[in-house]
Amino acid sequence: MKKGNRGPYILAAGAAAQLLTGIPAAWGVFQKPVMQGYGLSRGQAMLAFALLVAAYGVGCAAGGLLQDQKGPRMAGLWGTALLAGGFLAAALVPPGNAVLFLLVYSLPAGAGGAFLTPAVLACAQKWYQGKKGWATGVAGVAMGLSGAFYTLFVRGVGGRWGIRVCFAALGLVMLVVCGAGAAILQDPPQKNQPKPLPGLNHRQMLRTRQYKLCAAAVALSAPPVLLFSPEIFSIATSRGLPESAAPYTIVLGSAASAVGRLLCPALSDKLGRKRVLYAVYLGLAVGSAWFAFAGGGWVLAAYAWLTFFYSGGAAVQPAFNSDLFGLRYAGVNYGFIALGMSGGSLLSYLGSQALPLGARHWLAGGCAVAGLVCVGFVKPVPES
Repeated sequence: MKKGNRGPYILAAGAAAQLLTGIPAAWGVFQKPVMQGYGLSRGQAMLAFALLVAAYGVGCAAGGLLQDQKGPRMAGLWGTALLAGGFLAAALVPPGNAVLFLLVYSLPAGAGGAFLTPAVLACAQKWYQGKKGWATGVAGVAMGLSGAFYTLFVRGVGGRWGIRVCFAALGLVMLVVCGAGAAILQDPPQKNQPKPLPGLNHRQMLRTRQYKLCAAAVALSAPPVLLFSPEIFSIATSRGLPESAAPYTIVLGSAASAVGRLLCPALSDKLGRKRVLYAVYLGLAVGSAWFAFAGGGWVLAAYAWLTFFYSGGAAVQPAFNSDLFGLRYAGVNYGFIALGMSGGSLLSYLGSQALPLGARHWLAGGCAVAGLVCVGFVKPVPES
């Protein structure tokens, strides 16, 4: 394939890397093995998850800066080293040392996945500038499938040899798969872009009202899923789902996430970003109410509904950001928007510790409605 037509390779490489970056969506399958294998309490395991997601949000900003300065390949390779290194280091953590686990696993693994994400998404959008939503969806659909992959891997390898061997094996897989995918990433040739791409840099973006609203909306989209995903197995069984069927909450949620990541951004190319985001936040509000009362097999359906809209919104946001702020600095700008994910993660952790399950459902629905309001106030950025 000619160098000028590397778009399909970029999408394939990005999808391969993204398959291993969706750890937050699959944490439910890690929660119990991590508690048992490392001697962590429920609160400590929940904190490990919250810090993982918070580090992801912060890492998106740092990874975006690196991507815009040194290119997507460098950012992707650094992301691979951090992500794989976190898993390999976790395999060596002794039982009962929660602080060490948080330091050597949650922080680098979260940041590593974040370095990879803006590198992949910004690169894909630059190769497919006329179909940014579709390109984002194709590159990100594998992240939606992470939950299914991790469920099978952790239950298979971890169930047979323990969580430490599972973490070590995942670290090696990440080195190979994410490293190979990152090595293929590159921006389009400059000869296809005679003029510099337009856009605000992150300093200019941070001063806009649109940035603050978008970051707030991203934060508010998290609680409808993150308030429950770490404990989705126990929630499902307490609602009448057989214990043997509980893992299917993550598998089905993963499939719904993949569909959302592909369908929502593709629709946003046709219908407009804001219209699709309105549907996303309405879907999260309705799904939060449904999930509050769902029992038995309906827990599966309600949770899949939530993951569809949550992941769909996450996939639309990068294209929405580049529409607002331009493509020139898309990597770092998306990274700073993703800081909202850190805020949403910490809000979800605090809510999970302080509130009973019923009150968490109210918080989830309220956040979805507030996110809808934030999106509604976003207006185009005036041209300077």
